[in-house]
Amino acid sequence: MTDDVLRETRGPVWIVTINRPEQRNAINAAVRDGLRRAFTDFEADTAARVLILTGAGDRAFCAGADLIEMSVTALGKPPKGFLPIIGQGIEVTKPTIAAVNGVAFAGGWLFAQMCDLCVASDTVRFAITEAKFGRGMPWGPPLIHLLPQRIALELLLTAAPITAARAYEVGYVNRVVPPAELMPTAIAMAEAIAANAPLTVAAAKEMIALSREMGGKAALAAAEHLFDHVFRSEDAQEGPRAFREKRPPVWRGR
Repeated sequence: MTDDVLRETRGPVWIVTINRPEQRNAINAAVRDGLRRAFTDFEADTAARVLILTGAGDRAFCAGADLIEMSVTALGKPPKGFLPIIGQGIEVTKPTIAAVNGVAFAGGWLFAQMCDLCVASDTVRFAITEAKFGRGMPWGPPLIHLLPQRIALELLLTAAPITAARAYEVGYVNRVVPPAELMPTAIAMAEAIAANAPLTVAAAKEMIALSREMGGKAALAAAEHLFDHVFRSEDAQEGPRAFREKRPPVWRGR
């Protein structure tokens, strides 16, 4: 990993940290490369179960693109795959959690958006600020599945920030906690997920992703297919057997 992106493992939980606190964890080339490598390595690690993405320091989760780098390089339209976006060019089939501290603006909003779950400090402010700088947010379509249309449009058109409490109110954030409780809460959530049957967790994540793209009947049919191998797995027998024997289950992912 680069110094701008740090990686820590706690058993099956990975913690990936954007490490540019003096630049409010702005996204430069080293951050883009480091995150891309971290997500790819996490997906390939069979022992890894959940990834937490966070930012160093208490001022920012991520303030978006490094505008100085952008100005120096005279970046126009970013090339395809420019940003390491999970679900858009980067496949991560295991759950991800954004642990948001400080501000999450523009690309920082995007990084929180692309994760499956989001825990935020009560001091956080979220914003989609591209309209203030004449830039674009072509990563925005998933917003329609996360927020009511008028809330999404207000964020996109005004570029005004909202508080963590407001983000929770409109369903963008799962939990809001004091700053000191941010990482313990995210880790506890990750460990709770990691303790569950991995085939079921993976299928549940894929079911939600497919359901966003399908009508109701098609999604139900797809879900039947997704969970067929789960019901037929060794783990499907291990869960009830462990309950009967009053012991923790030993998941084998098969």
